[in-house]
Amino acid sequence: MGEPFPKDYNPKEIEPKWQEFWEKEGIYRFDWEDEERPVFAIDTPPPYPSGDFHMGNVLNWTYFDVVARYKRMRGFNVLFPQGWDCHGLPTEVRVEERHGITKTQVPPEEFRRLCVEFVEENIKAMKKAIKRLGYSIDWSLEYKTMDPDYWRRTQLSFVLLYKKGLIYRGKHPVNWCPRCGTAIADAEVEYETRKGKLYYIRFPLADRPGEHLTIATTRPELIPACVAAAVHPEDERYRAYVGEELLVPIVGRRVRIFADEMVDPEFGTGVVMICTYGDKEDVRFVARHKLPVIACIGEDGRMTGQAGRYAGLTVQEAREAIVRDLREMGLLEREEEITHEVGTCWRCHTPIEILVREQWFMRTRALTDEVVRKALEEVRWYPDHMKWRLVEWAKSLDWDWVISRQRIFATPIPVWYCARCGHVIVAEPDWLPVDPRREPPRLDKCPKCGCTEFRPETDVLDTWFDSSITCAVHAGWPDKPDWRRRFPADLHPSGYDIIRTWAYYLMVRHIALFGEAPFRACLINGMVLGTDGRMMHKSYGNYVPAEEPLEKFGADATRWWAIAGGATGSDIPFRWEEVRHGWRFIRKLWNAARFTALNLAGYDPRKPRPVLRTVDKWLLSKLARTIEEATRALEECRFNTALSAIRDFTWHVFCDQYIEAVKHRLYGPEGGDREAAQHTLYTALYSIIRLLAPICPHVTEEIYQRIFRSWEGHKSIHISPWPEAPEGFPDEEAERAGDVVMALIRAIRREKARRRMPLNARIELVRVFAGSEERASMIKECEDDIKGTCKIEILEVLPREGEGVGVEGYPGLTFAM
Repeated sequence: MGEPFPKDYNPKEIEPKWQEFWEKEGIYRFDWEDEERPVFAIDTPPPYPSGDFHMGNVLNWTYFDVVARYKRMRGFNVLFPQGWDCHGLPTEVRVEERHGITKTQVPPEEFRRLCVEFVEENIKAMKKAIKRLGYSIDWSLEYKTMDPDYWRRTQLSFVLLYKKGLIYRGKHPVNWCPRCGTAIADAEVEYETRKGKLYYIRFPLADRPGEHLTIATTRPELIPACVAAAVHPEDERYRAYVGEELLVPIVGRRVRIFADEMVDPEFGTGVVMICTYGDKEDVRFVARHKLPVIACIGEDGRMTGQAGRYAGLTVQEAREAIVRDLREMGLLEREEEITHEVGTCWRCHTPIEILVREQWFMRTRALTDEVVRKALEEVRWYPDHMKWRLVEWAKSLDWDWVISRQRIFATPIPVWYCARCGHVIVAEPDWLPVDPRREPPRLDKCPKCGCTEFRPETDVLDTWFDSSITCAVHAGWPDKPDWRRRFPADLHPSGYDIIRTWAYYLMVRHIALFGEAPFRACLINGMVLGTDGRMMHKSYGNYVPAEEPLEKFGADATRWWAIAGGATGSDIPFRWEEVRHGWRFIRKLWNAARFTALNLAGYDPRKPRPVLRTVDKWLLSKLARTIEEATRALEECRFNTALSAIRDFTWHVFCDQYIEAVKHRLYGPEGGDREAAQHTLYTALYSIIRLLAPICPHVTEEIYQRIFRSWEGHKSIHISPWPEAPEGFPDEEAERAGDVVMALIRAIRREKARRRMPLNARIELVRVFAGSEERASMIKECEDDIKGTCKIEILEVLPREGEGVGVEGYPGLTFAM
């Protein structure tokens, strides 16, 4: 049955061996030519290459690797690629920090070179971690969004959407990060709770000398940009002032008082100043009432000339100066300490500003109803309630998606402008990939005015514009004519924290491009929590690098933690005890496999099934139910439920009960009873390792190769068929009888232990009071197994009740030793 088993399982030797084998043999290669097997396509997230494959990544990747391995064993041709989301703010900010520069301090090509160098270095580190964890990725499909061939696909999607009228250029308010010097989308704004002040400021009434209204604001630096004041129409305190005008302090501008239902009468004094722009409420108010825009904050986060004598100051400096001036003018009534939500840049956490800038936008709001309908009707969510996160986000959006960025390291926008008339020239599909900063359009002259000079678009695309077409790209779009055979993707995995970005952008982009939802199912993972119950993060001091559990206990035990830790979609605490439990289980399984291998001498699994004893049937019936439960749970992505069923059967039924109950037969003479035990061991263990293979791929491969490959013939356990219930099972009658017998064996062994007798000590007589004829018959049928396991000379079974030690779970069943 294969080479002899070593006594101990050594993951540091075994895991790298099989990782190399799987890649060399192409075990996980997707077969593009196979038209027989059904395809199962996974929209593998292309992570930002930070260089750190953390425990959150371990959790997420383990989830969808379990799905990939399970589907492969169910006969699917699994498409499991891996990409890298290289572009955008995360990379640029890290490069700036590493080299102590900003993007403007070095030539663009040099900055781009530094970004590529950073990305390649980090990809190498993360790829090593991914391989070490044994994820069954097809590395022949690896891609990077910074490569020109991926640019081509991203740019093609831009061109197609532009031709559909779903991409446009316009001058609108956008979220702006002064630190990163770029526009950012709503989904990239993170709200942080920060301490601040509420300033109560007197605004004189323009036509009522000596009278004023007091306005409370957290942003006095925006007073130079105040264009109106507003009150709630039903606020009796201010109804008489509606239509009158206030004098804006410091600048002396007359502004009208409006009544508007957007005003919260409970905030501050109930009067708000409308500035351009303090927040989205200001944007809506200005648009509704057609008010002018005064831009007093610039792209660099400093006050502009519109701020008068405060020009050139930072926002904080201007705030302090204006408050000081208001105090000296007697217009500052009081200051109040508050805690409030501040919108910040997701990458550098700088407070954002709302600025009016000319940008490229995608008409996402026009697709909201379709996004919501498809998310609810066409996509299955694991867990189901997570769909509402996407629905609520889509419905909440006030603005279209700003897709242009004022950065360097990103996919170029394939656009030029006529130098004379400004006519927009968008690349044709056969021009792609193209960098307009380096190449002119393939036109002799402007089609509108005939000018022969062109100005390139220097803005670049949002990195989410790259990664929101992965479902189509993985399928082979646009190059493979049959790409729709692999589209939509069967599974999109995502953390619940990025449903509003990744899942939403994928939905809206694929619907816009192809009229279809991009994936059939969405698998959600939660956050990893530290031992202190907070989200695991380096800054909290609760961070555990993935290398630590890998180094101490190996990949399989680390993966065990990810699956056993909790329900799909929930936050999972990192517990060393769970990793250790996985390691103990692996050793338990290894010992059981070693025992099985040593006792399969002379057994030929090709021979017809021998006549089985009751305990054999009992085990195979329990196995059948375990296969059924684990399969159902994996189909529903309830990974922890599947693992619990496999663990309980393997540890408590197979190892602790069945193996102990058949040792006497295996150690005895050759014959049918021994063959029946061998058959049951072989069948059960081969099923166990296949059930466990998606979760613990290394130990199961090692056991398979040592015991089963020579008989089963599959190159790897991971391309062997998913186990099915043995023929004729479950068998309720055998299971009921076996339960009684196993309970009696446990009770007798427990009593021996209580009396401090060795388990192999002989017992002269055990008298069993069965409590019924049926139960007595069950016990008598298994007399040899009870005697052999418990080392009993004489077993006397009586159908009546009697005195003695009770058997747990079976009232009326007792025994006397």
